[in-house]
Order: sequence, then C-alpha cells, then structure tokens
Amino acid sequence: MTKPRVVIVGAGFAGYHAAKTLSRIARDRAEIVVLNSTDYFLYLPLLPEVAAGVVEPKRIAVPLTGTLKGVRVVVGEADHVDLQNRWVGFTQAEGEKNRLAYDRLVLAVGSVNKLLPIPGVTEYAHGFRGLPEAVYLHDHIVRQLELAEQAEDPAEQRARSTFVVVGAGYTGTEVAAHGQLFTDALHAQRPRLTVRPRWMLLDVASRVLPELDKRMSDTSHKVLNRRGVDVRLGTSVAEATCDGVKLTDGEYVPTCTLVWCVGVRPDPFVNELGLRTDRGRLVTDEFLNVPGYPEVYACGDAAAVPDLVNPGKVCGMTAQHAQRQGKRAAYNIAASYGFGRRKPYKHHDLGWVVDLGGKDAAANPLQVNLAGLPAKAVTRAYHLMAMPGNRTRVSADWALDAALTRSAVQLGLVPANAVPLESTSPEVATRAR
Repeated sequence: MTKPRVVIVGAGFAGYHAAKTLSRIARDRAEIVVLNSTDYFLYLPLLPEVAAGVVEPKRIAVPLTGTLKGVRVVVGEADHVDLQNRWVGFTQAEGEKNRLAYDRLVLAVGSVNKLLPIPGVTEYAHGFRGLPEAVYLHDHIVRQLELAEQAEDPAEQRARSTFVVVGAGYTGTEVAAHGQLFTDALHAQRPRLTVRPRWMLLDVASRVLPELDKRMSDTSHKVLNRRGVDVRLGTSVAEATCDGVKLTDGEYVPTCTLVWCVGVRPDPFVNELGLRTDRGRLVTDEFLNVPGYPEVYACGDAAAVPDLVNPGKVCGMTAQHAQRQGKRAAYNIAASYGFGRRKPYKHHDLGWVVDLGGKDAAANPLQVNLAGLPAKAVTRAYHLMAMPGNRTRVSADWALDAALTRSAVQLGLVPANAVPLESTSPEVATRAR
C-alpha cells in the first residue's frame, strides 16, 4: 500500500513546526511534503539585528533540508488548490508548472505587509518582513550616511541622515532602537559627517508597543528617549514623496528613508481558495480543521483559529501561536489516522521579549516584568531556544558584536526595485503566486 501524503504549504513558524512534529510522529508511515518558495525557514524576530549588522543574514535562514529529517522539500510557489480533487498546483523556480496530490493538506501561508491608502507610501516606503528587505535596509542605511558625509548642502546631509519608521509595534520599535545604535556607531567612524543621524518612530497609538503590557511599553519608550529616537505618538504619515514625508500633524520631514512596519495582513492567496474567511483569515474550528473539508487544516497568521482562552475571539497573528498551532495540527493529523486522539488548540501566552539593542531589552516571561540586562539575558535565551538551527553561529555573532567595533559596508546585493512594499515577501508568505 502507498503511504498517505501530507502536503504542508508554507514553512514559516506554523508550517515548519507542523512538518517537524509530524515527521517525528509518523516515523516513515506517511510521506510528508513541504511546499515553500524558499529552501529555508526564516527566524523573523532577528531581522532587526540583520539590518543593524549584528547578525549575518544567513544565520537566521535555517535550511529545510537537513533540519526536517524524513521530509521532502519542494521549492515552488503555490498558485492553486483543487479542494475537490485534492491537489496543489505550484510553479517552480524556472517557471515549470507542477502539482502535488494530497491526502491531508496543511495551509500555513502566513502574512504580508499591511497597506494603508496613503499617497506615495507604496512608491517610496519599504517594508520589513523578509530577509531581502533587511539586507536592503542595512545597505541603504550605510549608503545614506556615506552620501550624507559627501554632501556639501547641509539640508541634504540632514535629509540623508534622517530615518523614519512608521509603526511602533514589535518590529518598528526594534528597528528604530537598533537603527539608532547602528547609525551612531557609523557616525563615530565618519568625522566629516557633522550631524548626528536621527531616527523617528511614528504611530497613531497612544504608546509604543500598544499590544503588549504597559510596563514593557514604558521600558521601551524610556530606552528610545535615552537614545535620542524621536517618538511621535498619535502621529503618522499623511503623504510620502521622493524627498520626504508629510505627517498628519502638518509637519514636513525631509528624508530618504521610510520604513513601513505598520503590521501584517493574511496572505491574499487565502481569498482565492473559495473558503470562508474572517477578515482575510481562513476560518477553522478549534481542532484547526477547515469546515467542510476534514482533510484540510490551517494554522498560523492566515488562519482564524478560535481562541479558547478568550472565548469569542480568534488567536492573534503571532509567532508564538503559529508555532504551537503547527505542532497541534501535526498531532491532529496523526490522530486522523488512528495515532492518538485529536485535541483542540489552546494556549496561554508565555510572555513577550523585545530586544532593544546594546544592553537593553524588555521582557515579561510568565508575566514577570524585566528590563536591562536581566531582560536581555532572557530575550537572547528565548531566541536561542526558539531557533530550530544555527544557534552556535548566532551566539558567535552576538559575542563578536559585543567585543569588536561594528564594521559596515554596502554590498548592493538587493536593489530597491527588488523589495517593493506591495510585493509578497517570500519568507513571510511562505509561498508566492
């Protein structure tokens, strides 16, 4: 008899851990196939450290082959799902069309940049949701300070030394915090650069990190203020142009850098499936099953999974939920073949960590609020524990950054037109169309 085939679309936090858990449970009793647009799992929380030159890009790209033992990895971009005949269509890297039949299907397609109808944003802003975007931002920061140093016009020097981040959530706060330290280090190496680089962090919310505990928010805000980051709350971008941004309070800020960290939305691929959605996310039951299709499961950012801890709500779009939903989906798939018993997904938040660069961080493991070095230790320990690979390499980069002067060069590997804000970042969507 042929083995049943489980196809997992996406290798983000949900898809990767679904495949890893299922391969351990199945023990060669099933064929497990991961369809992903890249051949690696991206550890998203360390992207700000890549942009700031603390961690090398390859450190947070964990290869699928080798770390997912017993799993077949297919690199391709999913473009169609035939739910009636049970197959997934995809396009391979060189344009060849193909398809994968399945007995069980896990949809873990992730999320993409959240866009707002603000004039000029899609033309002049860049997102921060994938490895190419982090590498591009690193090069862009170095380039702008090099050009600022060479500029004879003081106004041009100030504009090139001004970096605007929109969105004071988890990602935006870390980008601004790491960015100010990075540009201060570069400024110290450039005596002809007479102005100190300036970072602005904008958000319409009343505080930074509005989704987290207020004490973590206060800690992060104090660190940003101490570093000189210009935090503007209740303020956003009204219009972006080629040489600056107009703020909602009427002020015009000359700048060559606009980083869009407003948030995420479910991958639009979900809307093409013809299934019921909730605000763009696939509706599932508490067992992660898609109603009407018992062989189809959904998890992660693209799934509206009932939150049993908070009745009436759905689980948030967080890595913590995605990772645990992936594992639960694996166990429930095994149960559908008679191995164990399926269980509903239920998870209590274990706390949050925010790395602010240098010796600063904010954390509340198990609701215990920490700041400074204790929070930094917890934050880095958490990241090493959560990463499925490359831990030694990441630790080595942290040690080298603490001991040596940070050097920075622009390699120009990712041009601006390769990371437009509207495009689907492959590492985040974990499949592209």
